[in-house]
Amino acid sequence: GIGQPLSLLLKNSPLVGELSLFDIAHTPGVAADLSHIETRAHVTGYMGPDQLDAALKGCNVVVIPAGVPRKPGMTRDDLFNTNATIVATLADAVARNCPEAMICIIANPVNSTIPITSEVMKKYGVYNPNRVFGVTTLDIVRANAFVAELKATPKVEFPADQLSALTARIQDAGTEVVKAKAGAGSATLSMAYAGARFTFSVLDAMNGKDGVVECAYVRSEETECKYFSTPLLLGKHGIEKNLGLGKLSAFEENLVAEAIGELKGSIKKGEDFVANMK
Repeated sequence: GIGQPLSLLLKNSPLVGELSLFDIAHTPGVAADLSHIETRAHVTGYMGPDQLDAALKGCNVVVIPAGVPRKPGMTRDDLFNTNATIVATLADAVARNCPEAMICIIANPVNSTIPITSEVMKKYGVYNPNRVFGVTTLDIVRANAFVAELKATPKVEFPADQLSALTARIQDAGTEVVKAKAGAGSATLSMAYAGARFTFSVLDAMNGKDGVVECAYVRSEETECKYFSTPLLLGKHGIEKNLGLGKLSAFEENLVAEAIGELKGSIKKGEDFVANMK
């Protein structure tokens, strides 16, 4: 759902020289299709667990949108059991085949899948917190889109009631799409766009471009949670500097405070999952 449109966007970019696709089904066909596009990237497709190591050998950036999507009535946490195993398996393969790659995790619940990835990397002694990112770019993209719908100018202010409704819409935007798709999936095209945007920023920074800033969910000292999403200055080796939360309004401070309890639980759930893995 996300992987195919994301692959198309990556294939379209001059930043990508080699595009390696992996899934448990359909990858050879998708790779063949994409390989006919006249852009620079060379495309290879790998399918099934036997080919996972080959897919990852020598990768500089790994983007993981794998997992099951939400259906109506589900929370992201309902995806945990299935997606935790998938992400742990892929993180294990990354640790063995390309431990220095930038790892960009899209798979939900991202609040738990980043701790899972980190703990798996630690087991192999190759964990680098500056190279493991939870891709939260879709929240930024949605915020930009919804703010523009209402105002369409930079640096705007909203009255309290409108701000509260707008915040709730941004927070629940994924559910808006799940409902609209009526059981046929979740946000895939907008997520592919956001995943590509984040990946291009990581690649730009690796190539030496200055001043590249994106938000992502990473190992953090910015709040009392071990992981948090804040603006990051990206560089050749991943996170160059965590720019922190910045100056928050009282409304925003309250939102952060409300999030901490649940987030701590999600982080612990991910860490416990790896600790209890066979």
